[in-house]
Amino acid sequence: MSETHKQVHKVVIIGSGPAGYTAAIYAARANLKPVMFAGGPSEEDPQRVPGGQLMITTEVENYPGFPQSVTGPVLMEHFQKQAERFGTHIFLENVVKVDFSSRPFHLQGETREAWAETVIVATGASAKWLNVKGEDKYKNRGVSACATCDGYFFKNQDVLVVGGGDTAMEEATYLSKICSHVTVIHRRDTLRASKIMQERALKNPKISIIWDTVVEEVLGDEKGFNAVRLHNLKTGDRYEKKASGLFVAIGHQPNTSLFRGTLEMHDNGYIKTVPGSTRTSIPGVFACGDVQDHYYRQAVTAAGSGCMAAIDAERWMTENGIV
Repeated sequence: MSETHKQVHKVVIIGSGPAGYTAAIYAARANLKPVMFAGGPSEEDPQRVPGGQLMITTEVENYPGFPQSVTGPVLMEHFQKQAERFGTHIFLENVVKVDFSSRPFHLQGETREAWAETVIVATGASAKWLNVKGEDKYKNRGVSACATCDGYFFKNQDVLVVGGGDTAMEEATYLSKICSHVTVIHRRDTLRASKIMQERALKNPKISIIWDTVVEEVLGDEKGFNAVRLHNLKTGDRYEKKASGLFVAIGHQPNTSLFRGTLEMHDNGYIKTVPGSTRTSIPGVFACGDVQDHYYRQAVTAAGSGCMAAIDAERWMTENGIV
């Protein structure tokens, strides 16, 4: 596209989820005509879908306004429809390259490109993997990081969940409704999950916990995964445990590879923002949601920071005579 004919958008949002959709709602209502690259499966995260992590969450009980709870996908459907109602233009693809070195900013998608006065980064975070022998081989062949995506395939079977935080307890509780038994493997002797999540899991007769233990290897055959080799960190014992499915629930990492070397980041890979704002190290580029929040990581805080990002972008453009 020639320089004279390219369309420059006031706001382009990279990513969706509560942060991206909320940014889109606020930007659209400010008549900024936002464009969103909502994302999808990628090499970095083959299980990523538009809508963020809530798309692989079952019951959401702590989002205000839903006293009877709501499923993650339904909540995100509401977010998306609200953003579209006010005129957000959504592309269901990933941005594969950004150039913030000159203005307008340039973004290259999988099938299209865009230019923007401001960019809001809302790419979120993705599940961490164990990175042990055999894990990659059996991903999607009995090994998963999403119980709501794949739990149905293990109906009335024994499965394993690795982790000790809220994610692991939520996955285990969900799987206990489908599977015959769920065994949680945790490397410590106490859980890190919130009290209410711990109580639900510990009181559930279909959930048991193997303490002080790590997975050393993921095992299987030509049909797929069928066992893990475990190592008890206190006794030193090593043994195999059979199961039909293995669900990894050990936390998340920010989806920031697109911005490495471009935006300033913390040591853990999350994008740095100016305290009390969503401003990044490059004027006109803003970050919201889990891509910059390694502490709270909640849907409601992500939505709040998405609101902040849209307001920050609008005010920045006003200060610089763009709108």
